[in-house]
Amino acid sequence: MIQTTKFQHKKVLVLGLAKSGVAASLLLHKLGAFVTVNDAKPFDENPDAQALLKKGITVICGRHPEDLLDEGFELAVKNPGIPYTNPIVKDALSRNLPVITEIELAYLVSEAPMIGITGTNGKTTTTTLIYEMLKEGGRHPRIAGNIGTVACGVAEKATKDEVIVTELSSFQLMGIDQFRPKIAVLTNLYNAHLDYHGTFEEYAKAKFGITKNQTEEDYLIYNGDQDVVVEWARNSKATKIPFSIRGRMKDGISADETTIYWQGEPFISRDIIALPGKHNLQNILAAVAVCNIYGCDRLAMEKVLKTFSGVRHRTQFVREWKGRKIYNDSKATNCLATKVALEAFQQPIVLIAGGLDRGHSFEELRDAMKNVKAVVAMGETKHRFIEFAKSCNVKNCEIAENIEDAVEKAAKLSESGDVILLSPACASWDQYKSFEVRGDLFIEAAMKLS
Repeated sequence: MIQTTKFQHKKVLVLGLAKSGVAASLLLHKLGAFVTVNDAKPFDENPDAQALLKKGITVICGRHPEDLLDEGFELAVKNPGIPYTNPIVKDALSRNLPVITEIELAYLVSEAPMIGITGTNGKTTTTTLIYEMLKEGGRHPRIAGNIGTVACGVAEKATKDEVIVTELSSFQLMGIDQFRPKIAVLTNLYNAHLDYHGTFEEYAKAKFGITKNQTEEDYLIYNGDQDVVVEWARNSKATKIPFSIRGRMKDGISADETTIYWQGEPFISRDIIALPGKHNLQNILAAVAVCNIYGCDRLAMEKVLKTFSGVRHRTQFVREWKGRKIYNDSKATNCLATKVALEAFQQPIVLIAGGLDRGHSFEELRDAMKNVKAVVAMGETKHRFIEFAKSCNVKNCEIAENIEDAVEKAAKLSESGDVILLSPACASWDQYKSFEVRGDLFIEAAMKLS
């Protein structure tokens, strides 16, 4: 960690706890800042706040005092989930008080260079692939960010001989000032989080914050197949590396039906790749580009591509059973994600879908249902999904009471050569605490098939 004096004796407000707030508070305290934490959860129900108080950090819990900023803070570190419409955040900005997220703090203290990955879809898969390839190639990576490990906690421990591979959300990127990754990746851009950002333009602006401080000494790897991404990428000062799955290109990294090309030259054969789907091929191209720029050995990349079968709950290969291949895509909590999963397979699909009813239409899936031979629906949307499936000429449709029942019924509806796919197109909260719980129970049920 860089032993900076930037925060020494400065009054810093940490707004919101959770993992990022706790890590930021502890790091700032260690760097000599006078830290005050403000969190909505009452102190008696807030073990994180209790632990911070024991460290000598000022804690204000259970409320957000209107006069909080009268304390003369010089910096605010905001939990990424807190919107900029929050009264305290708005008050801070009106006072010209800098408001950052902990990713900025991580960058300011990190001795290790950072690789940043963002986009609407594919972030976690791309981040994980980069990490695994760099690790296989002996490049000493650490993984951090929106993938589950707080970046400033990782940066505190990372050395200059390591590299931090960081998954970044639009929420995190709105709170940066100097953050400048050596390599930035933009996987794609679709409408998302508009309840937070207001418009697609503001959402895209937040995402492209990942490259705003880059120079020509840095690299931006971006989706050359998506016009909106190409248009935004023109504004970057970084050295640009597009990726494309539309065939061999002279520039960047590309792929046709048989081969991955680097700057137009054959680089890796596609027949070694274990991960299915065109969307995953895009993720693979982005990851290979990063690792090639970073000096990772090609054989190390190939070794990972031969064995990597997906991130847990994201079109994750579970097992082969009596000629059927079973995949867990519980993370698909909306139609776009399920559409991408369905389009990843050429084989007949027995689809398990349904969950929390938010009233959304399933029409976005219609064109992707052509390979679906049977549907097992569960949860609050089960009847609506069955009705939709029948309108798509899916003949075999059944209702399941829960995920275990769904697996049994899908197994009976399937035959050798089929794919059994959990890709719900709905959130899990009607029956399960999270998509992770739903996916774990699916895996458990699939492994029990005799």
